[in-house]
Amino acid sequence: MTKPHHATPGRSDEWYTPPEIFEAMGVSFDLDPCQPEEGRAFLSVPARRHYTAQQDGLNAPWDGFVWLNPPFGGRNGVVPWLRKFMAHGNGICLVNALTSSGWFHDWAHLADAMLFPRGKTKFVRPDGTRGASPANGVVLLARGQKGVAALEAAQANGLGMLLVSKAFEVMA
Repeated sequence: MTKPHHATPGRSDEWYTPPEIFEAMGVSFDLDPCQPEEGRAFLSVPARRHYTAQQDGLNAPWDGFVWLNPPFGGRNGVVPWLRKFMAHGNGICLVNALTSSGWFHDWAHLADAMLFPRGKTKFVRPDGTRGASPANGVVLLARGQKGVAALEAAQANGLGMLLVSKAFEVMA
């Protein structure tokens, strides 16, 4: 039996967002602060600029419309990334849909919209192959008008179920 990618010890934790997610959203990003160090030939993120781990995207300055697929490692490893993403306020973030976890309750409600992709997202490995069905689903969190519009397009293109914050609807 093949283990889900996040439970495979000794293997790369570099897993790339599949291109169909970006195709469904139909947008380009100004910055990807979490690009991988290896296997870049199989990367599909439509971003003009990027930071790798060596460039420390968590502590580097962010600007513009951001795509964030942060490292999934550690129980609360996404929290520093979510803190910076929410403060930045302009982009889309992909995280595990761990709806019962404390960090999810602390941060997801700050999103202007959430899109839950249908089924399990099969990520791309550094060698270009697809991973097996992971143990958890993911959710896309949007901040700002462009992010919400991208998730609305993704829903219209059949990617999944969209929830838009009432607070955002009042502001829009």
